[in-house]
Amino acid sequence: MNAAPTKLARKITGPLLFLFILGDVLGAGVYALMGKLSAEVGGVLWAPLVVAMLLALLTAGSYAELVTKYPRAGGAAVFAERAFGKPLIAFLVGFSMLAAGVTSAAGLALAFSGDYLATFVDVPVVVAALVFLVLVACLNARGISESLKTNVVMTAIELTGLVIVIAVVAMMLGRGDGDIGRATTLPDGASPGLAILGGAILAYYSFVGFETSANVVEEIRNPRRVYPAALFAALITAGVVYALVGLASAIALPSGELSQSSGPLLDVVSASGVGVPDWLFSLIALIAVANGALLTMIMSSRLGFGMAEQGLLPDVLSRVLPNRRTPWVAIVATTAVSMLLTLVGDLSTLAETVVLLLLFVFLAANVSVLMLRRDHVEHDHYRVWTFVPVLGVGSCVLLMTQQSGKVWLLAAMLLGVGVVLHFVTRRYSSAAPANA
Repeated sequence: MNAAPTKLARKITGPLLFLFILGDVLGAGVYALMGKLSAEVGGVLWAPLVVAMLLALLTAGSYAELVTKYPRAGGAAVFAERAFGKPLIAFLVGFSMLAAGVTSAAGLALAFSGDYLATFVDVPVVVAALVFLVLVACLNARGISESLKTNVVMTAIELTGLVIVIAVVAMMLGRGDGDIGRATTLPDGASPGLAILGGAILAYYSFVGFETSANVVEEIRNPRRVYPAALFAALITAGVVYALVGLASAIALPSGELSQSSGPLLDVVSASGVGVPDWLFSLIALIAVANGALLTMIMSSRLGFGMAEQGLLPDVLSRVLPNRRTPWVAIVATTAVSMLLTLVGDLSTLAETVVLLLLFVFLAANVSVLMLRRDHVEHDHYRVWTFVPVLGVGSCVLLMTQQSGKVWLLAAMLLGVGVVLHFVTRRYSSAAPANA
């Protein structure tokens, strides 16, 4: 069946979509978080990564149905508005995405400024993170046009770094070094189930990028067939790569050393003794993290701009540079919030806050699938088994219950700011005609 008419050119084929989603999922998270994950589960790094992949696949099933059923929709916020008929719910879902974006950028800035950067220059982490965010904002304001070809190149670089980790540790094992027994060793006194679940919360951060793929559905050829296949294949590929990287990390280094590193994969490559230059791997890691931060801030600033254009946030956020036509106020605002978050949060807390915020988004998507089953459309679309979104709802609730009070407080503060801005915007907008 032919895809629905659209003003956009349908240039995205199955392989390109696969690489687009894989590029969004792979990279920055695993480069930054392997050390933090080791503190939770010791050497059993592969287990929470596999669990996180399985949980992500549940919500991906819901996205596959919603995106192919409503191929002009703009993501979970639009799905929620259609399902619940409540603009405030749709706003909260959209703002959760925005808050997750600026929080993720703050975490990636801290990751960029750790041991990977220290290979080249020794500067305080927070100072480097703040400068990094300013540079990202300048690039963003200048006008960043991310093409699919560029994404393929960046994905190749990120994937190359992860393949290097797996390959050098395989060589390490081949000559009789490393300790494969560490891959089944939990921290002393840890409960296996609780430790792996706690680790899955952090690991989930490495899989959440697939949500952005909902925004390119109008440019996909035959989305009914192509989108679900590319989505599931990309998540499974990322999960396999992540699990192998986790296994390699445990074999190469004791968890005590790994958990203390802010450039954990660099230490794994160095420990292998294969001879990969530190500067080369650090450069690959920095590219992966920087690309993730840049794409995240582009998404966040454009989302803030779009919500302002729709009257959901203050109108000032919709102002653009005259020549560059980039949303400079939204860029400044999102960058300022990210900079503040680098001062008040550590990488682990920021990553868990991103996960919590996105769990609200994913919960809304899973519930929306079930509520919209009564809404029949004329075209053929992917239909996920009913138990998948039901389990998806359960997985979101389960992961939410495992979050710490600190993470809940930070997420609540961010959403609280959004709600205040929303109601101030509505009140100002409704009062404007009378005062004109």
